[in-house]
Amino acid sequence: MWKVVLLFFAALIAAVLPIPGGLFDIKANDTDVQEVLSFFTIQHNNGTNDTYLHQVREVVRVQAQVVAGLKYYFTVNMARSTCRKDDAEEDSSKKDYVNKDDAKKEECVIQTEPALAHSYQCTFTVWSRRWLNDTRLLEHKC
Repeated sequence: MWKVVLLFFAALIAAVLPIPGGLFDIKANDTDVQEVLSFFTIQHNNGTNDTYLHQVREVVRVQAQVVAGLKYYFTVNMARSTCRKDDAEEDSSKKDYVNKDDAKKEECVIQTEPALAHSYQCTFTVWSRRWLNDTRLLEHKC
């Protein structure tokens, strides 16, 4: 009888606790996750030929894996913003982009005009080693 009880508790613990080195879900509003999203958004915008900046519209899924640091696995929905690349600058206080023109210092927001709106899904992997101040985009597919 005690073997059955012990086996039951072992199975319960294995089902609840993450496997060392395995993937585990993480909340999208976590501070570290938001920093990685900002890093990805900047890298993604630098790699596109679009006139407009793109932003994360929705985080579909985010998982992490403990390696020598953390690997983050994202699925996000991206969308074109209202800011043109040549009119925007990175606002380090908000880790976002704002319009450079002082007359219209608004934040870049998701484009709502149907002719300019462009949405798509991306998956990407980022490796972060905070103690080395090292963040790398490993994979990126949209």
